Order: sequence, then structure tokens, then C-alpha cells
Amino acid sequence: MKTSPAAAQWIDICALDDIVPDTGVAALVNGVQIAIFRVGGSDAPDALYAIGNFDPFSDANVIARGIVGDLGGELVVASPVYKQHFSLKTGICLEDAEVSVPTYAVRLCDGIVQVAP
Repeated sequence: MKTSPAAAQWIDICALDDIVPDTGVAALVNGVQIAIFRVGGSDAPDALYAIGNFDPFSDANVIARGIVGDLGGELVVASPVYKQHFSLKTGICLEDAEVSVPTYAVRLCDGIVQVAP
């Protein structure tokens, strides 16, 4: 059975149930740390976001441990070190638009969270 190139790029990370709603987990994908966030609740379907786990302000891989929230209508994660807010959609820092973290494609496939690095 052949796998299409597009299908081959998706990498299994964990089961959706392994991520507590409104929190993140870190995964090492091809040598790069990625923070994957599950956002949602009982009144909304789960949404998944994947951004770089490396905080450029503290030079530490800690973004997955940040607090998820809404800042001025923008869905963000606050870095646990110096508290800068990064958009979960774009990776841009709200306090300094010149600074950002990479974003990655993420999806749910048969209950498994997958990312495309």
C-alpha cells in the first residue's frame, strides 16, 4: 500500500483525551519541540493549535506549560516565564509583534492528534 506524500507528513502525537481541555502538551517532532493546545469546553467543540515550544524571551522550551486565554479577542498562551502572550493562530507575540514562534498544521484523525512539521 502506497502512502501519498501529503499523508506521510502527518505525525501521530497522542490521543485527544491525553490533553486536558484548555491546556497544552509538548512533543518532540523531528528534533523540534512543538506545543500542542486543546482549547474548548462543554459549550464548544475542541479546537487544536500547534506552535513552537521555544520561548524566545526566556530561551527555554516552556510554551506548552503556559496559560491559555483570550486577550482582546485573540486566543493566546501566556509564557510561564515572563508572561508574554503568543497568538495560538499566528504565533505572533502580542507585546512585541516583531517576535513570533512558528505555527504548525494540526488535526484530529480517529481520536489521535497529529501535526505536520
